Amino acid sequence: MTNLRRLDLNLLVTLDVLLAEHNVTRAAERLNFSQPSISVHLAKLRDIFGDPLLLPGPRGMRPTARAEELREPLRLALEVLGRAVSPAAPFNPAQADHTWRVAASDYGESTILLPAMAGLRTAAPGTRLAVLELSPPLIARQAEQGVIDLAFHTADEAPPGMRHRRLFKERYVLAGRADHPRLKRRPTLKQFCELEQVIVSPDGGGFHGVTDQMLAQVGLTRRVVLSVPHFLFVIATLARTDLVAMLPERLVRDNAALRIVAPPVDIPGYEMAMLWNERSHRDPAHQWLRDHMAASV
Repeated sequence: MTNLRRLDLNLLVTLDVLLAEHNVTRAAERLNFSQPSISVHLAKLRDIFGDPLLLPGPRGMRPTARAEELREPLRLALEVLGRAVSPAAPFNPAQADHTWRVAASDYGESTILLPAMAGLRTAAPGTRLAVLELSPPLIARQAEQGVIDLAFHTADEAPPGMRHRRLFKERYVLAGRADHPRLKRRPTLKQFCELEQVIVSPDGGGFHGVTDQMLAQVGLTRRVVLSVPHFLFVIATLARTDLVAMLPERLVRDNAALRIVAPPVDIPGYEMAMLWNERSHRDPAHQWLRDHMAASV
């Protein structure tokens, strides 16, 4: 351990070349050093290893027994070190076998992951994708520990310190079944408040959301009769009942089973973002995955 602390990488590189060339002049030419510099390096190496390492011979220099012991492990160690510090190889998705892990709600699955899947399978057929349930309080820790590669969440709720990329802006619309008798035209504010409605409560059991906050500002309330934790259950419920819901437009805009109208109350929208940890920011494979996801929405 004492020897290792006294070494620097240049000395090991010099020794490796000397053991290959058996000649100070040729070693100096290969390393682009002066011959006296190589001699100084050799003197330091002899002192560190307590061995002459290379002795004068009839055709240059001949290695000692200690030098012969060092030759192969030194060469292998420098090769490994060279690979470790060399620039990262370009990512080739066609040959990749990565398993990526992303965190998303069912909304993120439908609006981001689903549009990206066909292209992902075509471009990177050897990869796998694991989708974890989104838990906003855990995003930063999961990304830092490598439990997830990416998370999809609203930009305004992104944990501090995480890298992020804004994907799209979302707005709310009023949705009900395609032949809903009270959605043939845009309802008035009074009619809207009388409709029986569904709300998505990610934390479970809540009957109050951003729509209710906006209504409260003008002294109104609406009839929320069903609270569920997932968006997809809401869509199935709307198609089979007279319930209506305020939903993100991207989630329902192409659904023929539903009728979409503009709500009579202006509800602030939000921006969806892709989040990741600094540890993955410069990784070529991670960069490719981020670009693919962003291009798919």
